Amino acid sequence: MARVFNFNAGPSVLPLEVLQEAQADLVDYKGSGMSIMEHSHRGKEYDAVHLEAVANFKKLLNASDDYHVLFVAGGASLQFAMIPMNLLGPGQTADYTDSGAWANKAIKEAKVIGAVNVAADCGKEIPTRVPKASEMKLTPGAAYVHITSNETIAGSQWKTFPKTEAPLVADMSSDILSRSFDLKQFGLIYGGAQKNLGPSGLAMVVIRKDLAERGANKIPTIFKYSTFVAENSLYNTPSTFGIYIMMLVSRWMLKTGVETLYRRNVEKAGKIYAAIDGSGGYYKGTAVKECRSDMNLTWRLPTEALEEQFIKEASKLGMKGMKGHRSVGGIRASIYNAFPVEGVDALVAFMKEFQKKNG
Repeated sequence: MARVFNFNAGPSVLPLEVLQEAQADLVDYKGSGMSIMEHSHRGKEYDAVHLEAVANFKKLLNASDDYHVLFVAGGASLQFAMIPMNLLGPGQTADYTDSGAWANKAIKEAKVIGAVNVAADCGKEIPTRVPKASEMKLTPGAAYVHITSNETIAGSQWKTFPKTEAPLVADMSSDILSRSFDLKQFGLIYGGAQKNLGPSGLAMVVIRKDLAERGANKIPTIFKYSTFVAENSLYNTPSTFGIYIMMLVSRWMLKTGVETLYRRNVEKAGKIYAAIDGSGGYYKGTAVKECRSDMNLTWRLPTEALEEQFIKEASKLGMKGMKGHRSVGGIRASIYNAFPVEGVDALVAFMKEFQKKNG
């Protein structure tokens, strides 16, 4: 069966060599006579996988011993609640920026837990963007400041991160490890695995040691970051197969190099944005140019009927998953780390031919 070009926003494309290695080991993992899914999470076979995954991601992030790498079930959405549960104490306020759908979801969950100040709000602006650091109205003595580094639906991305006195917390689900950044600027970062890290159902949380110790006694044990730290994310049975895939992806990233991935990502995105900008207005990008995402590229055609036709014809040519999110419509091409350059070239060629026929 021929593989298609998978433009889905998540679950999304994984490196082919990772899928092939997992396929080869699926029934009999490294001669053990069992699948990795059948191994005990306390056994030596899985323990080696788990420890390597933690070590690899610490290396990729250039994380010092002041940070813990945790694997938590539930994806990024669970973190919307866990973060304020652990970090937002009585009488404190957390600052959040609203840059779109996912930032807004995080704000709603935090408000269930405690006091929230929306420090900047551009979530409903069209064309879409992320806030400027200069427009953020931060709370003196805030428990933390939360941003969403890349809005998957809106197609907008923070290109530089704000400097804050309070610990900076970032939802990096869509662009984690798609570029280098200084982890020391953050108190906590997190991301759902299903875009750049692995399969769905998991989140990776990277938290500074002092913040991991904040959790209140009234939080259930399973929701405390300190529990995951103390047990190395093995307090309960984790998603062993999911973490195994994440380990393989981390190997692939180390071999490729984050800087190489970043240059490739910028090149891929640049080709599509050039096709949009060079279309004479036939294709219209939906994000402010200086905030355009390198991961999730969004645009519109002159009519919704043409958008439906575009998606249908692209799918027949093996380019799947480009329908925009149901809340905004349009077209969305998600081109994460593992997305091949060949797929971008195929899309650009199709865009030009489609405009020629239907423009």
